[in-house]
Amino acid sequence: MKQLAGLLDRVFLVFAVLAAGILPSFVAQYRQRIAGRLDQLNLDLDPWRQIAGRLHGGDLQALVQHHINSGDATFVAEASAITAMQQQLGELQAAVGAMQGDILQRIYGWLQHVNGQDARATWTLFEPQFPLDPQSLMFAIAGGAAAWLAFIVLIWSVAAIAGRLFGQPTSKHKLAR
Repeated sequence: MKQLAGLLDRVFLVFAVLAAGILPSFVAQYRQRIAGRLDQLNLDLDPWRQIAGRLHGGDLQALVQHHINSGDATFVAEASAITAMQQQLGELQAAVGAMQGDILQRIYGWLQHVNGQDARATWTLFEPQFPLDPQSLMFAIAGGAAAWLAFIVLIWSVAAIAGRLFGQPTSKHKLAR
């Protein structure tokens, strides 16, 4: 049984190192997807910015307010759409900006701004890569070792609890004969 447990934790260690090694490439591909969405959103907002430039002194918010004040349901809906695009623009800019720097900064930025829908879309097209530069290798080893240690602590904790619940009684008093 101990040999099987030893084999299991070594297999987990290998998979943890591999997972930590490919995480930076996933984050890079996720960032690329977000940057593409940001570019598309800027293209979608450009006509509105041009109208605001011609008719409202370049103030896109003034254009939105003009649409709202018109009372026309179509213009009010357009104002709502422009406002939503502006909000999304800020969120995407923050996400792309947060995923700059070294590996730890990119992963931390990703964790702060991860979007489930974009993560799933990235995962469907994800091409795993295991970079061999020193920083990536150190991250893979450290991340894999941390996950492995967490796994070992979890297994030991479960074994200790199970031993207490289902093991022999640990009473110090012997039964009188």
